Amino acid sequence: MNVATEKAGLQQVSHFINGRVVPPASERFKDVFNPATGEITGAVALASVEEVDRAVQAAAAAFPSWSEMAPLKRARILFKFKELLNTHHDELAMLITREHGKVFTDAQGEVVRGIEVVEFACGIPNLLKTDFTDQIGGGIDNWNLRQPLGVVAGITPFNFPVMVPMWMFPVALACGNTFILKPSERDPSASLRLAELLKEAGLPDGVFNVVNGDKVAVDALIEHPEVAAISFVGSTPIAEYIHTEASKRGKRVQALGGAKNHLVVMPDADLDQAVDALIGAAYGSAGERCMAISVAVAVGDTGDKLVEKLVPRVNSLVIKDGVNLDAEMGPLVTAEHKAKVSEYIDSGEAEGAKLVVDGRKHPVAAGNGFFIGGTLFDDVRTDMKIYKEEIFGPVLAVVRVPDFARAVELINSHEFGNGVALYTSDGGVARAFTRQIKVGMVGVNVPIPVPMAWHSFGGWKKSLFGDHHAYGEEGIRFYTRYKSVMQRWPDSISKGAEFTMPVAK
Repeated sequence: MNVATEKAGLQQVSHFINGRVVPPASERFKDVFNPATGEITGAVALASVEEVDRAVQAAAAAFPSWSEMAPLKRARILFKFKELLNTHHDELAMLITREHGKVFTDAQGEVVRGIEVVEFACGIPNLLKTDFTDQIGGGIDNWNLRQPLGVVAGITPFNFPVMVPMWMFPVALACGNTFILKPSERDPSASLRLAELLKEAGLPDGVFNVVNGDKVAVDALIEHPEVAAISFVGSTPIAEYIHTEASKRGKRVQALGGAKNHLVVMPDADLDQAVDALIGAAYGSAGERCMAISVAVAVGDTGDKLVEKLVPRVNSLVIKDGVNLDAEMGPLVTAEHKAKVSEYIDSGEAEGAKLVVDGRKHPVAAGNGFFIGGTLFDDVRTDMKIYKEEIFGPVLAVVRVPDFARAVELINSHEFGNGVALYTSDGGVARAFTRQIKVGMVGVNVPIPVPMAWHSFGGWKKSLFGDHHAYGEEGIRFYTRYKSVMQRWPDSISKGAEFTMPVAK
């Protein structure tokens, strides 16, 4: 099945509702670009409130039979989906590269990390096993169930158009929910392809739906009375908005927000390893990762040596269209985002940070694509905008601190608490760091500590709104309701009313 039709010679990306791609009812469209060339490659339909309702009604109609299906049968569909993902692995990666801009090898890795969550969800017969207590007293047995919520929705960002949706829907579907995905309108095609593969795997119509759109679609999902839960990944202002608006309507919400991730370089660290880590974690995917390292914290006398080693590496980054296998960094996602990152570099200069490498002057930044070179600031202060705010671009700020205690204090005082890393050879320092740091995901000599599929992903402070982290066992808890059952039979029930608090006898 084709994910698009043609309009004015361009690819038209629509919605996937009740098992098929549907023609858009709204006349609102948004351009889709190839970030490497700056060319418009298509147009994505922006859903109306009525189109969102159509998707919700399809999901609601599919819920009774899907939720009553044996978990093993749901798992078998996910197993088939996993096989199809493996078969179409590179196709999905190329869709990511052409619409997002990240290099092809990085996109391949994104697909793999998404597949790992599907693998986890395939274990749902075991993951939904609960506890049973025989004879708690008076002929009563007690056990518990985890049951699906109903229609749930996922609102996902542009930077991981395959992986982040698969943080959500495989677990949600495995638990027996039906799902509506609202992907980013900047790179929508991968979501439609995932919907097609799910149908090919045998997923019943209506169980998984995709509505493309903007704030109109987001608000329609928040306000719809039949949507029981919303999972979101994106910027902190939007995460806070979704959490506030959906929570007051009684929905369960898991809203992952922004980040300002630090990497602490201790004096005893292997400096070459730390530099390798910073180059990959700060400039991979052009810094458009919520787990990107954007601040290097140089402890003690490491600052000069660290910057000296970073400069030639930043200058030598291979920046080009991500379809080239030797590319190390691709473009930013849109011209608007390129302009926003450039404004942050302007701000850093104006506030007195030392601009060591200026990505705006890289030759690739002068072309038609949305490229900007790797940028490096030194002597960054904590009151500067480039330190306080998430840039989401290839900009690394070096902050110098006198000792370990100041490094911990610096990180703990930041409003974000998504990810952090420490490079050291001292086990005692590492242990103290992991215990004292107020951040949700911590790496020791690991620059991007993204948990594996059977653990869970999420930050602290303004990096997460809601009580549950994403995927893993936290995902199972988010997408199910806990129910406790107590049972006994007539032959064990004594005659007469009881007016005292029941206790085990």
